[in-house]
Amino acid sequence: MNANDAIVAAVVGLVQGVLEWLPVSSEGSVAILVTALTGATPAIATRLALFIHAGTALSALAYYRSEVALVLASAGGWRPGTAFNRSTADLSFLALATLATGVTGLPAFLLLDALVSELTGGAFVVLVGGLLVLTGLLQRCAAWLSLGGRETPDWLDALLVGGLQGLAILPGVSRSGTTVSALLLRGHEGEASLRLSFLLSIPAALAANVLVVLSDGIPAVSPAAALIALAVSALVGYLTVDALVRLVRRVPFWAVCVGFGGLAVIGGGLLLV
Repeated sequence: MNANDAIVAAVVGLVQGVLEWLPVSSEGSVAILVTALTGATPAIATRLALFIHAGTALSALAYYRSEVALVLASAGGWRPGTAFNRSTADLSFLALATLATGVTGLPAFLLLDALVSELTGGAFVVLVGGLLVLTGLLQRCAAWLSLGGRETPDWLDALLVGGLQGLAILPGVSRSGTTVSALLLRGHEGEASLRLSFLLSIPAALAANVLVVLSDGIPAVSPAAALIALAVSALVGYLTVDALVRLVRRVPFWAVCVGFGGLAVIGGGLLLV
């Protein structure tokens, strides 16, 4: 690994560590960045973007360690008939939503592999930009329609949010933006929606990482560069998550999604000309 590879890996990890917490597609953004910096194909860039999500999954695990400990501790009192009672609702939500993510995520992963393999760089950027715009509009609808007032998730929340999270494997679809929007539309408060979304990201990101490694190994980079990208994304993710969670409570990031998406569509269109 040369110095340039190390710098690129660090930059990619930095971008992933910051954007994972925002309702902007970190996968799409990182894939575009990898394509621009290395000339990698969209397929390879997307796989690398999925791979380094493991770093921010570790950030979420460390940041929410007390919540994770409480969820795991509630397993001893879990019963099918009371699965979504207050004491075990989070555990049931995370388990069922993770299963739903697998049901939609695996077909989406196979579709992703076929889709990005057929795209040129410019067409890939346009695709990501269009999906970012759709994510921003969904976020805006959630802000308009959410009534709030719900305190615990139920089985329908788990199926809906988990299924949408699986589809977020597509670059340009924001995992956090989509899942938080769904929870807001279901009546959950903003802070609770963020917490559930970020907790749910942990098993999903680790599973996506394993899927990528099992299918093709570590994509596009040397093991040393991959380790640097993972370490930087984990460190930056942990340092920024608290500040970004506070910011998300105040700033309408649906507008950020639409803005980034519009720029990506324009930029990708210029590449196609």
